[in-house]
Amino acid sequence: MIKIRDKLISDNSRCYITFEAGPTHLGYLSAKKLITQAAKAGADAIKFQILDPERLIQDKNQMFEFKILTNRKKKKTKTVKKKLYDLMKERSLKKSEWRKLRQYADKLDLAFFATVAFEDEIEFVKEIGCDSIKIASADINYLSLIDKASKTNLPIQLDTGMSTIKEVEKAVKIIEKNKNNKIIIHHCPSGYPAGKNNINLNIIKTLKKKFKYPIAFSDHSPGYDTDIAALAIGSNMLEKTITEDVTYPSVEHMMSIEKKDMMKFISTVRFIEDAMGLYKRNLTKEEIDKRNKIRRSLFLYRDVKKGEVLKKVPYFFARPGDGITPQLFNKFKNFKFKKDLFKNSKVSFKDLKN
Repeated sequence: MIKIRDKLISDNSRCYITFEAGPTHLGYLSAKKLITQAAKAGADAIKFQILDPERLIQDKNQMFEFKILTNRKKKKTKTVKKKLYDLMKERSLKKSEWRKLRQYADKLDLAFFATVAFEDEIEFVKEIGCDSIKIASADINYLSLIDKASKTNLPIQLDTGMSTIKEVEKAVKIIEKNKNNKIIIHHCPSGYPAGKNNINLNIIKTLKKKFKYPIAFSDHSPGYDTDIAALAIGSNMLEKTITEDVTYPSVEHMMSIEKKDMMKFISTVRFIEDAMGLYKRNLTKEEIDKRNKIRRSLFLYRDVKKGEVLKKVPYFFARPGDGITPQLFNKFKNFKFKKDLFKNSKVSFKDLKN
């Protein structure tokens, strides 16, 4: 069980919903707009990526391949290549802008999460009041970064795409070594977008068996069918990327959801949660009343006299079931009638005595 602000993340809590705007905002104003939309939709948190492309991408000509949506009605896509540096530069913000965004999210009662890439960024996100630090899947082996992040005592989210269970275990042990047990492990399929053959939702079950911490699903596929499936098999947190325009020609937009679908996404998750119910059956008063109307009770085939024994008179079972039910008959079959009853009378407990 992990608590972020006033919300719990556990098997016995509502699924925690994070909207990811890190790779899809187009600058400060765009990021602020996405925060507004996430809050209005009812998300629990907004997540960004605090990246410094100047330091992170040393080969400024390194190319990155991904798909974009070219026709939303026909769902046509094409594969494009762009410089990774340019893609990250587009979403690079000043520290003053990150502070303002954090404060704005706080006004809207939205938790603020951030992925960090360098150790000095950990101090910055802690300073601005970030609610949780996320480690990108590419940094699962960047152990000194994980070590420093865990020392903040903030909840640590681990992306585990393309990593082995042993690598995840090693990262978890480092966090635990620093007496930080606020860990969320993400299953994050690779691909932009991820194809159906490498989404591998069943790994969520493996992670839940292997680790004692909440398990999240970071969706990299268009739509949100896989999110609902992840919820159904036990995901405690869903992270879904949001965008202003799914056709924007940059990475991750085509696998995101827009404003019109954000609220629908959350309402669908909540509906499925309610429909899944509990692991044990607790009947409501309404269900008990309804059940009694369609079940059966003990009725008489003829008039009976006071003192007759129940098992010796002809009887039948019919609706409603608010009297002596078939499963209770043996308990009362040797009882005697306390008074005369007419044919077709429903026999109640007060009509009998031992």
